[in-house]
Amino acid sequence: MESVTVTTVFPDYSSENYPDDGLCDLDPDPMDVITQTYIHSIICALGLIGNTLVITTYIFYKRTKTMTDVYLYNVAVADLIFVLALPFIIYNEQHSWSIGPVACKILRSAYSINLYSGMLLLACVSCDRYVAIVQARRSFGARSRTLIYSRLICSAIWLFAVALTLPTLVYTELFIEQNLGDETVSVMCQLSFSKNETAKLMKVVVPSLQMAIGFLLPLIVMVFCYSSIMYTLLKAQSSQRHKAVRVVLAVVAVFIVCHLPYNVALLIHTLSLFRERSCEAEKIKLHVLAISRSAAYLHCCLNPILYAFIGVTFRNHFWQIMLDIWCFSKKCIFHARSTRRTSDIRMSSDGSNNLTSFSA
Repeated sequence: MESVTVTTVFPDYSSENYPDDGLCDLDPDPMDVITQTYIHSIICALGLIGNTLVITTYIFYKRTKTMTDVYLYNVAVADLIFVLALPFIIYNEQHSWSIGPVACKILRSAYSINLYSGMLLLACVSCDRYVAIVQARRSFGARSRTLIYSRLICSAIWLFAVALTLPTLVYTELFIEQNLGDETVSVMCQLSFSKNETAKLMKVVVPSLQMAIGFLLPLIVMVFCYSSIMYTLLKAQSSQRHKAVRVVLAVVAVFIVCHLPYNVALLIHTLSLFRERSCEAEKIKLHVLAISRSAAYLHCCLNPILYAFIGVTFRNHFWQIMLDIWCFSKKCIFHARSTRRTSDIRMSSDGSNNLTSFSA
């Protein structure tokens, strides 16, 4: 079997340099590209609708009343950022990145920011649930007073996620590659390095940071916190407490299921960097990476579904949003709102129908 030394470019893992006697065409199969485009389009549509509903619920209906609310609101924001970037990534991959180098850098950084911020925020959710349930007596009355700290923690996580994304932002460039066997040229948005030493370092550091800080560290925190929570719930035999953490536990479980295959595939790929390996084995590995990466993208649209079908409060608010949208389309929102026996409606002084505030 033909052996080649393949140097990959993270995060797309396309071919970059080959020895003269071992050329290997790692371009994806056109059918695979079309299939992934459809899958990513579905993820984008569902993620856009779901996360917009979550954010709308928190802003106008539910409000962020607890630390967990603040964290989950920021998770939805992180998912929405990536979902908005995904169609531009899909379009430019099909049209040789006609949007330009600046957009190339920003769009390729969107997933990294989403990964770091989303996973670390879910780790914070597990810590907050741990304090509220396992340390309930010690934390009684204190969590409401520390709501401001949750916003500071979220701000710190966002800054940390941006800092971890800087290598991707700095080194991502439009990369021109001559296709094998013909005279066509491919324009790709990938990490590009001027020095071989820098390339070797960053191709190990970037995926290692993603696996260690973006997955392994939050996973350890979640396993510890939720194991303690489950132990406490079993001793207390309280169904109400179980329901209180069920939605968060489901969200974390889905997040792990989505990201574990990609991180395992990424670890195997990183360990094989700069080693001689067969062309066929490399193609299979890149195919697995592409599939598992799509599964990782899937979490962006699964979190809102979990809120709708498991969280009773969120489900009620979602139905209320649908009713309000229906009322608005029928031009009766003013009448519907005026008949509610709540004090959450603030009408403008001139009697217009503009609704400035919603809460529940």
